[in-house]
Amino acid sequence: MSAATSSLPVLVAGGGIGGLAAALALVRRGFQVQVFEQAPEIGEIGAGIQLGPNAFHAFDALGVGDKARSRAVFTDRMVMHDAIDESLVGEIPTGEAFRQRFGNPYAVIHRVDVHLSLLEGAQETGRVEFRTSTRIVNVAQDASGVTAYDQNGNAYRGVALVGADGVKSVVREQYVGDPPRVTGHVVYRSVVDKKDFPADLQWNAASLWAGPNCHLVHYPLRGGEQYNVVVTFHSRQKEEWGVTEGSKEEVQSYFQGICPKARQLIDLPKTWKRWATADREPIGQWTYGRTTLLGDAAHPTTQYMAQGACMALEDAVTLGEALRVKSNDWTAALDLYQRSRIARTARIVLSGREMGRLYHAKGVERLVRNSLWQGRTPERYYDALEWLYGWNVGNCLRP
Repeated sequence: MSAATSSLPVLVAGGGIGGLAAALALVRRGFQVQVFEQAPEIGEIGAGIQLGPNAFHAFDALGVGDKARSRAVFTDRMVMHDAIDESLVGEIPTGEAFRQRFGNPYAVIHRVDVHLSLLEGAQETGRVEFRTSTRIVNVAQDASGVTAYDQNGNAYRGVALVGADGVKSVVREQYVGDPPRVTGHVVYRSVVDKKDFPADLQWNAASLWAGPNCHLVHYPLRGGEQYNVVVTFHSRQKEEWGVTEGSKEEVQSYFQGICPKARQLIDLPKTWKRWATADREPIGQWTYGRTTLLGDAAHPTTQYMAQGACMALEDAVTLGEALRVKSNDWTAALDLYQRSRIARTARIVLSGREMGRLYHAKGVERLVRNSLWQGRTPERYYDALEWLYGWNVGNCLRP
């Protein structure tokens, strides 16, 4: 790499979790970074998310592990109940034995707090420049670098570009151009203060109630002072991918036949955000010259594996490791990054579809679902989760 080229920054389209994680990974490889965010300020929306041990391995590799841990709630278990008869379907302890097995805890956290931890880390480096109200709309490249153009025609020169611009990625549209796969599943999310949350559901657990064509999730946030509430159902209407304000009347109309204990959840929120969900078919290439994709831009998935943010964090760490191993040779590093991530992230996308089917089983399929994990020991659960939670910086470059 020439001195002139090496003095150029890396351009990152998108200032969300994936974009900030990428910026941190790139700074650790010695690069200056410019992050372009279309919103007027760098921030995050949403509610709670779940973090597996793999996410904490990534936080540590990015230098923000302590920040993230200070804002997370560490759960005692993951638990699934049948939303019709309240029976216990499965339970995975996430205490000391879990931590010993995977080297890190399971936790729940507000999405804003994940973003803030990464943002603070990026700001503290002094090597990340943020440009807000700036949407990258086109990318051109040559042998020595890339030029990105924003919505106002301004040009930005960089040594490479990382498209971390989310589920509706402009960078992906330019290079791949594939359509989304709208699921017809609608997700309502809200955060409820502890004082308004039912005492009989105030569990220190990532909790799921599985019902016919629907499910409900709840877990604590911010030291247990709030609770995340998420409900999902199969829409009666044709959906278009996007986020809108939710209707209390709509969400209540979809949960007939649900046991009273679980049904409390849909009566709690005063306001809801409504997500009509989609994913995309996994692709075998997301690197094009000196441009690559990361996070939801590369592998948008449904929420059923609770791994969307975790995969973006893993992507960023893997990109950094590929650059380290290939001595910042961008062509070789981006190829290694892509090869290391495609099968794993595709497995998340495809597994998410299957988990959605399991959660929403009805009739005899529901009975099969409820019998799947009966009598399973924690060790057997941990064995089944090794492929997912066993990821770390030491093994991230294995295809």
